[in-house]
Amino acid sequence: VAFFHHLGGRNSTNLHKVGFVERRGSLHGCTLRGEGTLKIAAGGDVAEILTTDVCHPDLLTSAELGWLPEVVLGCTQPDQLLTTIGEYVGLLEWLFRIHGIEEAVRRLPILVLCSNGIYHERVRRFLVELLEESMLYGRLPDLWDGPMTVIVGKLLRGVSLQTGHREGTGKSAIYHPGPAGRTILTGGSCESRNHAVSLLCGLGAWFETEETLPPVRVEFDKALVNLWGNLFGQLKAINSEGEFQLLRVSEIFDDSNAAELRQFSAHVFAIGRAVRAYREDEDFAQLHAAVLKTAAGPGAHIPSSLMWIHSKLREGTLKAELTPTEKWLLDPLIRFAKTAGLDDSADFFTKLSQRLEENLQAAILQFEDHFQSVIEANSERRYDIIQPLISQASPIGSSDLPLSGM
Repeated sequence: VAFFHHLGGRNSTNLHKVGFVERRGSLHGCTLRGEGTLKIAAGGDVAEILTTDVCHPDLLTSAELGWLPEVVLGCTQPDQLLTTIGEYVGLLEWLFRIHGIEEAVRRLPILVLCSNGIYHERVRRFLVELLEESMLYGRLPDLWDGPMTVIVGKLLRGVSLQTGHREGTGKSAIYHPGPAGRTILTGGSCESRNHAVSLLCGLGAWFETEETLPPVRVEFDKALVNLWGNLFGQLKAINSEGEFQLLRVSEIFDDSNAAELRQFSAHVFAIGRAVRAYREDEDFAQLHAAVLKTAAGPGAHIPSSLMWIHSKLREGTLKAELTPTEKWLLDPLIRFAKTAGLDDSADFFTKLSQRLEENLQAAILQFEDHFQSVIEANSERRYDIIQPLISQASPIGSSDLPLSGM
């Protein structure tokens, strides 16, 4: 929603240029389309936008209805990325059947993956595997004679510092976009990156291209920012008693955990060097200071994982497990560390994951105990109120009282 807002989606003249595309089978997307209005708070007011004007069905259905965007910003949960790539290949197969391969490749949207995590190389390989499978079964012609380079070149990685949060759920939900944040486009082809930046910046958003650093380097830098804010935020927001409180970025980054943050950075830097995300001649102290400055920048922002825990606790659905965002950051780091023989780093992140899960379990138990205490207190208070009313009532036996009325 923050991307939609900064791309001018609230402006009625841009409604035909900016919108939401549903992920096939998404319950959230279906619910959003059915709610009637999308409420976005910004500039002191709340704009209500008809979802019929801005919410579209999945890519394939949209194509069948005669509409396709030029650029798609994929903002799914990280564990939904591979499904998204499957839909992308399915769209290409449909376009090929209707228009032939040359026109199909031309019409295929540029796909910018904006979910948090370290995954670009894995998802890129998965795209190639699906394309080869489609060729094997005759759903696509041989692509290695030219089209493959163009298709894979349309898969970009968008690493963003855009913030925002949602207040409430369902029809009452109000979305609060943060200030415009920079999104760096990397990976894919130079032509696709430049075309996407031209379109997106033309609508008023802040997008830039990265022409020198590989996608994995940009992902590692963002991993530090994400994990510091979200993972350390969770560890700091849940105390030894399991009590949870929302914290702003300015409350997370202070001297109390400076040593642990530096240790964390050192392990990420070591793993990054092993996979050539960082060069051997780069200075760790400078890197740590630069990333810390970026991470601590939006001081008033409440990290998304803390908002997620807060929401899940209130709903009573919180589980003692990593969120998809943390999982798609920590799992690759542990896997890379083990492959590179960095056992200390692998052990560090494994124990950090376990510590976070233990904290979440403590928060769940604390909330359940608190909830039960509230129920018991309310029951006693209700009894104290009802009992005098019963004693003052007409002299009938208590067994004759209308229980449903109580």
